[in-house]
Amino acid sequence: MNPELAKELETAVQLARAAGVAVMGFYGTTEADEKAGGSPVTAADHASNDVILDGLRTVFPDDAILSEESKDDRSRLEAARVWIVDPLDGTKEFLARNGEFSVMIGLVVDGERVLGVVHLPDGDVTYGAVAGQGAWVERAGEREPLRAAEADMDALRMVGSRSHPDPLLEEMTEALGVDDVAPSGSVGIKCALIAEGRRDVYIHPVPYLKEWDTCAPEVILREAGGRVTDCLGGRLEYNRPDPHQPHGILACAPGIHARVLEVIEPIYEDGASGA
Repeated sequence: MNPELAKELETAVQLARAAGVAVMGFYGTTEADEKAGGSPVTAADHASNDVILDGLRTVFPDDAILSEESKDDRSRLEAARVWIVDPLDGTKEFLARNGEFSVMIGLVVDGERVLGVVHLPDGDVTYGAVAGQGAWVERAGEREPLRAAEADMDALRMVGSRSHPDPLLEEMTEALGVDDVAPSGSVGIKCALIAEGRRDVYIHPVPYLKEWDTCAPEVILREAGGRVTDCLGGRLEYNRPDPHQPHGILACAPGIHARVLEVIEPIYEDGASGA
C-alpha cells in the first residue's frame, strides 16, 4: 500500500484535467509541426506540457520529470522520483477530431511505476491508480472501481492501433484467431478499455513506444487486474538512459497473458530477427 501517495494522486488528477482544458482550447485546429521521426506536434501538446510541468515543479520541486515534449538532459537518472508525462497521447487523433486522445501522467519511484493517471479531455473521463490500491474511473463526478474481466481465448476482443498498422501485428492477430478488432488511438485509452472489461488484449510489437506511452496505462491496467509486459514477456522498465520500450507492449485482461505470449513470442522473434 502507498497511502503516502494521496497528494501525488490528487495533484496528478488535477493537473491532467487542467491540461485537458488547455488541450480542448485548441480542438478543431489542424496546424501541426513535424517532429524528428515524422510524428506531429501541435500547440495543444505544448500548452498541456506547460500546465503539467509548471504544476509538478510547484508542488514537487525536488522531483525529476521526463516528458515527451521537453528536452531530456538525463539529470533524472540521478533522481529517486521521476514523473513520466505524455501531455497529449494521440496527437493524430486530436487532429482528426475523433476524441481518441488523452493526457497521461505517471510516477516512478526507484524504478518502480507506482502511480498513473489517464485523462480523456473529450468527454471528461479520468482513470487513475496507485500501486497496491486498485484502479478507478471517474465520469461526471462519479468514481467507480475498475476491474478487468476474465477473457476467453476462443473469443478474444482486441484493441488495435488506428494510426500505426503493422504487418507483424496482423500475423499475430491471425495466429490468435482474432476476428474482433476495435481500432483506437491513445495507448492510455487502449489499456483503459481492457481495464473496464470492454476489450481483452492490446499488442503493439514496435520499437518506438516510449516510457511516457506506457507508464500511466500500465499502472492502471495492472491495478485493475490485468497484466502488462513487452512482446517477449519481459518487464517494462522506467527511468533508463534511453526511454524507448524496445520490444513494444503486450497488455492483457486476466487469465490469458501466458497463452497469448506463447502464440506471439515466436512470431515477434522471427520478425525481429528478419528486420
